[in-house]
Parts: sequence; structure tokens; C-alpha cells
Amino acid sequence: MRPEVAIAKVEAAAFVIPTDLPESDGTIEWDATTLVLASVHGGGCCGQGYAYGDRGAVGLIKETLAPKIRGADAFAARAAWDAMVQAVRNIGRPGVASTAVSALDVALWDLKAKLLDLPLLRLLGAVRPAIPAYGSGGFTSYSDAQLAAQLAGWTQAGLRDVKMKVGREPCRDRQRVRLARQAIGPEAGLFVDANGAYDVKQALHLAEAFATENVAWFEEPVSSDDLAGLHTLVERAPPCMEIAAGEYGHDAIYFRRMLAAGAVDVLQADATRCGGITGFLIAHALADAWNRPLSAHTAPTLHGHLGCACPRVRNVEYFHDHARIEPLLFDGALVLRDGLLAPDQARPGLGLTLKQADADRYAA
Repeated sequence: MRPEVAIAKVEAAAFVIPTDLPESDGTIEWDATTLVLASVHGGGCCGQGYAYGDRGAVGLIKETLAPKIRGADAFAARAAWDAMVQAVRNIGRPGVASTAVSALDVALWDLKAKLLDLPLLRLLGAVRPAIPAYGSGGFTSYSDAQLAAQLAGWTQAGLRDVKMKVGREPCRDRQRVRLARQAIGPEAGLFVDANGAYDVKQALHLAEAFATENVAWFEEPVSSDDLAGLHTLVERAPPCMEIAAGEYGHDAIYFRRMLAAGAVDVLQADATRCGGITGFLIAHALADAWNRPLSAHTAPTLHGHLGCACPRVRNVEYFHDHARIEPLLFDGALVLRDGLLAPDQARPGLGLTLKQADADRYAA
């Protein structure tokens, strides 16, 4: 039998990376992205996990979560996850608390895989060696030329599907979608993401217009909290168009309610928000129970492993900001090859090594 390995030390840090250009979607604007890094040590190994969120998660990891898992069995990731979820009950699970739990849970799984000298996808049980990705960006702050160049560049790099933001100026959205279709050609898949900017009737009207450009995926046409509105879109959108949502899910109840309401054709989940690898596996089980495909939201390196281990996962979002940040901060970050993300199975865990000198430039 294997010996128990105690978690000896827990660390956390945050890095704030400016965007390369101004960015916005249908509802907000931003000029930087914060990566929260968690590290756990035990058995001579260091497991590292990350999430995207607010730097406030660092204090929560150090002050609230670390005491709950320090000294615990490094092989018992689910027990540690349960302890962390219980610890944030009175703080409130969604938001910063979920970011903190997610980053630390990923670090625990990374440590377990390294102790066993296995890549994460094999520890989880790989069902495929690579997972399709889709290009994601097309921000509403981009000029027409920037939008066309980014989307066309992704299709030339081998991505079969690309996604753009809509909703900030609804009166321009049809023209922007038409421009995107011209840039990527007739064969590539075109997705749009409104980030909940429309109301139901507006979304229904634009869904018909987008269908003329063969838009296959309409993400968050209305707020993800409006389950009745999403269900209306599922029922009444053009048959060729799938309705997707779920990226803001923090727990199983959120995903269960969305599925039970018939609010999505494609469920989304983000391991950096929904409780790390443990939480993502729960979301995957729910998608499986409701016979719905699952799409992994952003964080391509992390979700590349999960996508290869979870058969319901259809694709991974190759989000412009995260696809730029992960190779900037880590050796071993996944990069596209022929439109696929393929984890290096010669590297244990997530296969990541922090580039400390480069990361220090962005330390919060």
C-alpha cells in the first residue's frame, strides 16, 4: 500500500497581466486579467494550480483554506475539497471564494499526479489524446479590421470554430457578424457570445438575423440567471443554432437548475470558477445525466487535460487573454496544434513550471 503523504505547506500569489489591446464584451470592459496561483507541497513535490479572478483570493487561500488542508492526505483531494467548501460557507461560495477553492483544488490534483508520476489526464482516465479547441475573442472594442484579422488568423491556424463578442451595440451586431463570416469563409463554424446583453425578444430577433450567416452557437443571449428566458431561446431559436451558458456556475446546484430548466443545448463549465477539477467533474456528471454536451470555458491548459478525460466535453475555449497569458507565465502551457490541444504525456501533473522571473514582473 502507498504511504500517506501529508500536505506540508500551502502558498498563493496573484499576477495581473495587462491586455494587449482594450477589451470589452456586451456588458463590461477590462484592461487586465488576474491569475491566482496556488501551490501545495508534500512528499518532495509541489503541486500548482491556477484560476482567473480577483487577487482577494490569495488572502482567502492563506488565511481560511490553508489551515483546513495543511497536514491532510495529499492523495485525498475530494476530502480536502469538502473541507474547503465547508470553510467558505459563511463567506459565500460564489465569486472570490470559488476562485480560491478552484485554484487550490487544481494544485491538489496536480500534486497527486506528480506523486504518482502521471500526467493529469491519465490520472483522471484519458478517453482521447487531444481535444478540439475554438478561437475566442472578437471583442466589441475591436475595429472591423482587428476583428477580421483575429478570426481569420485562427482559422488559418487550424481552428474549425471561432467566437466573437456581440451585444454592446446591437444595431451594429448584424454587420459585425456578416464581416466575421466573410473573414473566415463559409466552412468555419461561427459562434457569438452576448454575455447576457440582450433581452429575450431582442435575442430572438437577432438569432434569426445571425442564422443567415450560419451562426451555429449563441452564448448567453440573455442573462444566465434568466433560466426562463434561456429556455425560450432553446425552444424558439433557429434549429441550426445551439444555446450555450453555464460559465458562471459555482456549484452543482447551479448546473442542475440550468439543466432541469431546459435552459441550454450546450452546458458550459469553468474549472477556475466551479471548484477546480473536483467541481468540473461534478458538472460533467450532471451533463452526462441530462444527456447534454459540455464545453470547457477558457483556461486552455487546465481544460485541455479535463477535455481529454471527460467524454461529454465537446471543445475547449481558446480564449485570447488566457492563451496569451499561460505561455507567458508557464513552461509547458498548451499551444494549438492543428486546432487541437494535446497535453504532453511525458510531463507529470498539468505539466506546468512557473517562469518565476517572468511572473515576478506581474506580481500583485
